[in-house]
Amino acid sequence: MKKSFYITTPIYYPSAKPHMGHAYSSISADVIARFKRLDGFDVKFLTGTDEHGQKIQKSAIKENLSPIEFCDKISKVFFDLTKKLNLSNTDFIRTTEKRHSETVQRLWKILEENNKIYLSKYSGWYSVSDEAFYSEDEIETAQGKKTCSATGSSVEWVEEESFFFKLSEYQDLLLNFYEKNPDFIQPASRKNEVISFVKSGLKDLSVSRTSFNWGIPVPGNDKHIMYVWLDALTNYITAANFFGEKSFWPADIHIIGKDILRFHAVYWPAFLMAANIPLPKKVFGHGWILSGDEKMSKSKGNILDPIEIIDEFGLDEIRYYLMKEVIYGLDGKINIDNLKNCINSDLANNIGNLSQRIFTLVNKHFSSKVPDVKLSKEDSDFLLIPIDALKKNMENLEINNYIREIVSYSSKINKYVNDEEPWTKVKNSDDRVGAILCVALNALKNIFVLLHPIMPEKSENFLSCLGIVPENISLKLINQNIDSNITLIMPGLLFKKQI
Repeated sequence: MKKSFYITTPIYYPSAKPHMGHAYSSISADVIARFKRLDGFDVKFLTGTDEHGQKIQKSAIKENLSPIEFCDKISKVFFDLTKKLNLSNTDFIRTTEKRHSETVQRLWKILEENNKIYLSKYSGWYSVSDEAFYSEDEIETAQGKKTCSATGSSVEWVEEESFFFKLSEYQDLLLNFYEKNPDFIQPASRKNEVISFVKSGLKDLSVSRTSFNWGIPVPGNDKHIMYVWLDALTNYITAANFFGEKSFWPADIHIIGKDILRFHAVYWPAFLMAANIPLPKKVFGHGWILSGDEKMSKSKGNILDPIEIIDEFGLDEIRYYLMKEVIYGLDGKINIDNLKNCINSDLANNIGNLSQRIFTLVNKHFSSKVPDVKLSKEDSDFLLIPIDALKKNMENLEINNYIREIVSYSSKINKYVNDEEPWTKVKNSDDRVGAILCVALNALKNIFVLLHPIMPEKSENFLSCLGIVPENISLKLINQNIDSNITLIMPGLLFKKQI
């Protein structure tokens, strides 16, 4: 029986069209999900849209649509993006679904039964844009305008009746949990941020609103709409079918942007503790994809459209660049010149050129058959690849190091081929030619198997030329040489050179 693995992206707030930050979150989660499948796991991979709250309601009014009409329209854009990005998600959840509202209301009742929710009055600063409450020390004033110092979002003073969650009870419990589970929040810099925030003191959290009506009603009190983050975070157990017969919960990892770390690493664990529900195993807060030196945002008008960039340079090329050039966990930039250099150097000149040369020689001199030769130990040693180190890279979410190991391996094989000069040896009827080409073909097989999580389409196209169908792509192929009875198909141009 396969081991299970449950991974999630943040569910995206469909108040505007997707940008490169959304694509980055989704692609990185997809890479991890695909690698786990490569390693033999039964993977549940969740993404979706968060469709409730005041911000959505206001956006719908602006477009003269009902909230659900607006959500249907924008959510489809995000759903279509999963196809454009070639994501392997097994579920796409919308918080307007019946299965979700039922789960959220059930969770609320459990919190009430456990005496973790009470009715009072709320007064304080609220950001409609962030759908978040902020304390006085998180607010700054500039040009007469109140904003959150961390996000730059406008805030407004709110006074209304509200249900509160007893977050203050969980300060010590959370700190103890972080200490006992040091890998729960990653990377380490994010963990330090969270610990500092919790140590500064936790106040009870307002978890309902009465000033708008687009959301899930509080059970037994329709005047109150549940706080959007209590609603949204619960999607992870909804999709896992936590209250059903077969559950995928707990999640192995939540992949999120660093700007929503507080909600996932403080509020979410506290909600789960209060309901006696197991916590997720890991929360990873990746950095931002910057436009210039700033985080992309609609208000700043600096949005990079992922569709446009993909259409110009290719999906797998963009996936490769983002995963190699941005250290996972840190901020990164898309630089067009660096992107072109990366495609040319790593993909076109290194891997692409190697495959073209080898296939041309096999096609011409071995009738498109894998040379049926017995490899010497020296030749076989060139096929060795540090698979345990690569697994460790992925386990530690060091995706850029994982790719660099593959590039290094490809460079080693390129050097081996250049040093052996099979194009010269074949003219001299040298018996070594078959062994050289066999090594190179099997090395290319290894390279594209390992690159499958990063570049699934290119990988599957290439491996099909070796007679390997997509459903058979796994790490087990690393130690299996290509069947010499296979008739190879000449691959087309794998990577277009950028100028």
